[in-house]
Amino acid sequence: MTPPENVAAFLEKHWQSPLAHQGGAPAHFTPQEAALDPASCGACHVQQYEDWRGALHAKAMGPGVLGQLINMDAQARDEHQACLRCHAPLAEQADSLSAAIAVKAKTGLHEQGLVCAACHVREHRHFGPPRRDGSVPKPEDKLPHDGWKVSAAFSDSRFCAGCHQFEPDGFALNGKLLENTYAEWQASRYASEGRHCQSCHMPDRRHLWRGIHDRETVRSGVTITAAAPRIDTGAVLAGLTLRNSGTGHHFPTYVTPRVVAEIFQAGADGKALAGTRQEHVIARQVTLDLSREVADTRLAVDAEVRLDYRRPLDARAKTLAYRVRVEPDAFYTAFYRALLSGGAGKGEKMIRQALADSLASHFTLFAESQPLQHGEAQR
Repeated sequence: MTPPENVAAFLEKHWQSPLAHQGGAPAHFTPQEAALDPASCGACHVQQYEDWRGALHAKAMGPGVLGQLINMDAQARDEHQACLRCHAPLAEQADSLSAAIAVKAKTGLHEQGLVCAACHVREHRHFGPPRRDGSVPKPEDKLPHDGWKVSAAFSDSRFCAGCHQFEPDGFALNGKLLENTYAEWQASRYASEGRHCQSCHMPDRRHLWRGIHDRETVRSGVTITAAAPRIDTGAVLAGLTLRNSGTGHHFPTYVTPRVVAEIFQAGADGKALAGTRQEHVIARQVTLDLSREVADTRLAVDAEVRLDYRRPLDARAKTLAYRVRVEPDAFYTAFYRALLSGGAGKGEKMIRQALADSLASHFTLFAESQPLQHGEAQR
């Protein structure tokens, strides 16, 4: 009987930081088999490649990151690793970044972000989960790149923790680690139910990793209820409740997003009337220099918050509007603005693009309007 795999030991080696170079490929490998760029993988793994191309992992070295890195010295490799260890972890990507900084260019493997090989290739050996039917490659199978080594780690939340969980002695504010997603999941009912990160972020084994930037993913994780308005002694009373009913961690889990629940009275044109708006912010708000936590109003798993609305009825009001807005990159928006105001150096153009991208990521998660009856009996 085969003993159970030691997943923790596998991952400790698999995610050593920094990663070692792949070294020379086996002599019988074709150039495609030895390649580390995603397009080479995609020639055979078509669906996985197309999923990856549309995912944030492919954009992990976007203009916001690169715009800061190109201001560093080309050989400041330890400094680079603060970003690269998660955003572009291959040793070959670290080489590519240093070369690009030296010649003032951005092209190379590093700009492709979290590539296929970052998770699946070590020393030109390929790793992954069993096939969908549970079968594994046999020694006698003649497979490209010598097949792959099967590991249960690829369906275990600990695989994701390498980047989505700080070590216990890592950077913390107000006694809480800045990146604490795995521990939040571990403390939730989802861990005991055996629902891992991959269950939601890689449905049907798809390489999608959708999260706070995707409206449908966020909508599936929360329950929003609007209480109908009533008028009492000239005031409008209503409520908007948001419950973390389906995410496996805090909502939101990190310091970058900002979720705003709001209620306001609207005129005939549908626009908010001045002085009628109330809001509640759901976020972990920290200062831009990460020196302190301002507030933490996030929702733990199964927790909820209610915005209780009470404002005088405006004579021009026709409807009461309920909204939940999501700003996935709110912290980055403020951070990029601060960088630009102080001078972003060689990365200014990229930081401006990153700022525009962060603003474009906003979306409305929930919107509902209910009529206001001015002639309603006072209660």
